[in-house]
Amino acid sequence: MGSDFAFDALLPADMAAKAEQVGVGKAALPLRRLVPLGVLAGAFIGFGAMFATVVTADTGITPGIAKLLGGTVFSLGLILVVVGGAELFTGNTLIVMAFAGRKVTATKLLRNWLVVYVSNFVGAIATAALVVWSGQLNAGDGAVGARALAIAQTKGSL
Repeated sequence: MGSDFAFDALLPADMAAKAEQVGVGKAALPLRRLVPLGVLAGAFIGFGAMFATVVTADTGITPGIAKLLGGTVFSLGLILVVVGGAELFTGNTLIVMAFAGRKVTATKLLRNWLVVYVSNFVGAIATAALVVWSGQLNAGDGAVGARALAIAQTKGSL
C-alpha cells in the first residue's frame, strides 16, 4: 500500500499557503476581467435562486422535501460560479489569508471586495429584472411570484 497511497486533499498548512496564492491572484485581477466575472457570479446565483423558487412554488409535496429539492437545485448557481470561474464575493473574502500573510495590501484587498460585491449586485439585479420582464413570476397561475414574495418576506423579517 505504501507508495500507492496519496492524499487528494491538502494538509492545513498547505491549504493556508494555497489560499494565500489564490488570494494574490484574485487581488491582482484587472478591472476588465474582475467586473464581468463578478457580474456573471451575481447572475449565476440569481439563476440558481430563481430555479429554487420555481421548483418550490406550490409543489404539493411535504415542506421538508420541497426545501431539500430547492437547496439541491440552488446549488446549480454555485456550480456555474465554480465551473465558469466567476468571482463571487463570499469566496473572495478568503483573500484575507493573503492579506494576513502580508502578500496583499489592504488597498488591493478592499478594491477586490468592493468591485466584486458591486458587480455581484449588478448581476443579481439584472437577472431579477429579466425574470420580472419575462413574466416568469406569473407562471403556475402566479404560484412562482407568490413563492418569491414569501421568500422575500421571510428573509426580510429575520
